[in-house]
Formats: sequence, C-alpha cells, structure tokens
Amino acid sequence: MTSAHAGSTGDDAVEAARRVLSAEAHTERVTTATPAELDAALLGADGRQVVLAGGDGTLHLAVARLRALGRLDLPLALVPLGTGNDLARALGLPLDPAEAAHVVTAFGPRPLDLLVEDGGDVVVNAVHLGVGAAAAEAAGRWKPRLGPLAYPVGAVAAGVRSAGWRLQVVVDGQVVADGHRRALMVAVGNGRAVGGGAPLMPTASPDDGLLDVLVSYATGPFARVRFGAALTAGTHLRDRDVRWARGRRVTVAGEPVGVDADGELGGEARSRGWTVEPGAWSLVRP
Repeated sequence: MTSAHAGSTGDDAVEAARRVLSAEAHTERVTTATPAELDAALLGADGRQVVLAGGDGTLHLAVARLRALGRLDLPLALVPLGTGNDLARALGLPLDPAEAAHVVTAFGPRPLDLLVEDGGDVVVNAVHLGVGAAAAEAAGRWKPRLGPLAYPVGAVAAGVRSAGWRLQVVVDGQVVADGHRRALMVAVGNGRAVGGGAPLMPTASPDDGLLDVLVSYATGPFARVRFGAALTAGTHLRDRDVRWARGRRVTVAGEPVGVDADGELGGEARSRGWTVEPGAWSLVRP
C-alpha cells in the first residue's frame, strides 16, 4: 500500500519491494490519497498482511486510522520510502526496498508503544514543540530538492529566527521545566532519531512502555552551536542547557507553540499532553 503523499515513493522502489513480496504470495498494490481511501484499504485487507510504502508520516496516518476504527489489532509492515524514516532506523528495518520486503516475508509482527495526545492524535516516533516544529515546516519547502538534507537546512533557518518559548513541562507529576526560562524546543519521543537520523533521544525505545522528554534551553547563538555539536557527537544529554526525563505521561503548557508529530504539522496551542499506551499496535520487524 502506497501513499500519494509519501516523501519519495518512487515506482522503481515500490516495484523492487513488490517483486520480492510477489515471490512469496499474491500481492495487490493500492494507492491511497485520502483517509477514506486508507480506511477502505486497511479494512479490505481481509486477513492479508498490509505493507505500507512510506515513512513516519505514512505510519502515523495508518496507525491513527486504525485507532479511530478500533482495529489496532491489525498488524502492519513497512517498506521505508519516506524522507527521514526515523522509526524504521530505530527498529533496524533496512532502508533498501527489496531488503525491507525480505524482512516482511521472514519475520512476524511485534508490539510497539503508541503516544496518544489528549485530543486523540497519535505519535509513532516523535513530537516536537518549538523550533523542531518550525524546522519541520521550513524543511517541507526544501524536501523536493534536498531530500533528507532538508531537515538540517530547515533547522538552521528556524533556529536563526526563534527567540524561544516559555513552557512548563511536567513528566509523571514532576516538573522538568518551570517556564521561567525560554526553551528552544521540547521533544517527546517513542523513537530515538528525528530529521533523518539525528539521535535526539538516544535512550528511547519504541517498546519499553515509556516516553522520553527532552527540553533544550539553547536559545542564544553560541548555545545553539554548542547544542548542535553535542547532538552530532551524541553527548547532548550532558549539555548544561538540556533537561531530560522519562515517564508515562507528559504535559506542556505556556506560550502558544507549534507542534510537529511524526512530520505532521499541527496548529499552535497553549497546552498539550501525551500518554504512552504500551504495546498498542504491532509492526513486522526483526
């Protein structure tokens, strides 16, 4: 199943995966462009394995629709053809389409956690508030030309313009950020990487029943450079402008701030909350 909105769902890549799958069983390719079409395809699988061709956004939409339909019991499989493919990276799925299709034929579904926003939306990999959302918005304009490189370009463009936001962050009742200092970003993760492989939340695991929360106060120009270098080196959790926590529920409140969930941009809000639902859905993976 392919999405008309996936980052790089090329016919050659889809066909490479389909040839591998067809060698094991009868396959049918379905392209969806609307939630109604996706619903019909998911419910019409009739016991067959649904294989999605796309990235984090494609998984986000499919899982959201299954939850809305009350059918999270239906297992999914993935051929990573998005721009970032961050959850696929966290799960060790091959990024080569044919190799990913071999995983579908060789392994079975395993449960994964789901982050659920208070309004009912879902997160399969990560959600950003602040500069992360602004970076994703900027990256969207560069994706057709730069592919995965659009994310760091968008981050630079967004970071230069942002003065930060006053946000209170509470994890399992414990205050992680009190809102007195301006935060550059807040990230809530089920997976470890964002933006095409940047290990923003290196301790996160998509199946441990916990969410990871990171707050960066690196709003000044030198602090941002230091934070970026530490992120590249994988030492950013020790940066003096970073706060980090793990738990089952997080709330973020304060100044209106943009939100990006799995690459899907949402509007600004003053208050948001997410709760982890352990093992809520399943994906074929090693």
